[in-house]
Amino acid sequence: MYQVLLLISAIKPYTMKLKNSITLVLLLMSTLSFSQIVKLDSTSYWKKSFRGGLNFNQAAFSSNWTGGGINSIGFNAALNYKANYKKDKHSWDNTIDLLYGFVNNDGQGFRKTLDRIFIDTKYGYQLSEKWSAYVSMNILSQFAQGYKYEKDVNGVEQSILISDFMAPGYITNSWGFQYQPVDYFFIRLSPFSPRMTIVRDSENYIAVDPDRPYGVKVGETTRLEWLAFQLVSEFDKDIAKNLNLGMRYIMYANYETLELKTIDHRFEARLTAKVNKFIDVNLGGIMLYDYDQDAGAQFTQVFSLGFLYSIQNFAPE
Repeated sequence: MYQVLLLISAIKPYTMKLKNSITLVLLLMSTLSFSQIVKLDSTSYWKKSFRGGLNFNQAAFSSNWTGGGINSIGFNAALNYKANYKKDKHSWDNTIDLLYGFVNNDGQGFRKTLDRIFIDTKYGYQLSEKWSAYVSMNILSQFAQGYKYEKDVNGVEQSILISDFMAPGYITNSWGFQYQPVDYFFIRLSPFSPRMTIVRDSENYIAVDPDRPYGVKVGETTRLEWLAFQLVSEFDKDIAKNLNLGMRYIMYANYETLELKTIDHRFEARLTAKVNKFIDVNLGGIMLYDYDQDAGAQFTQVFSLGFLYSIQNFAPE
């Protein structure tokens, strides 16, 4: 847990002013550049795992470099912490999944490239070998302000605020059943999943929608969806030696406005390969469809090389 608190405290200044980049890079490198450790503990009812990574990139060009280019510096950091308890028929699963990144291009300043906060907690009661009843709550948002960039009539680029911490933010409470045939894969089916959408200072985000940014009316801060269905599926496994594949899919459907185009979908995938005990390669992406945000699908993709630190108190399957 020490590593979690240290990483969050290191990232926090970037969500405000995005300064002191060299200090942050050195701190994260010293924190994360450790070898993978597995400590077995067969007497505990808890299975805990921590994975943290830092990826740093930089480019510089002389003034007469004919190939063209722009000086830049950037990084992205990822953190995943899981603490799962199981005794008899009772279970309690907890996940913290954080992601943040930026690039500083010469002449353009800092621009965010990645940003995610996902926190999930679930209590389950075993019904059979593979099925359990559960109640869960999760929070989805971001750390820092997000902008889109457009040129005005004079050709000057302008930054337009479109998102921020808890703008939007989603808090979902789900009741249902979970199917989990193995430790590394599950599907949750929840026919009752109330969700609160939060948009702080909604009048600041009329660039998204002049009337209902992220589905929240301008002048209000929340939107409640009481009658809804949610499906959550997750896969996280070492598919080969030093090669981990992680995927998460979330579907959300409001019964009151149920149409094919109003069903929300979010799919995340991450492939991590350890080159050696200090270096890793990451390939990841997110596909998002949310009609309250945009009528089309949204995509993001990242490829990076950097440091990875991981530890857990159980042997992988």
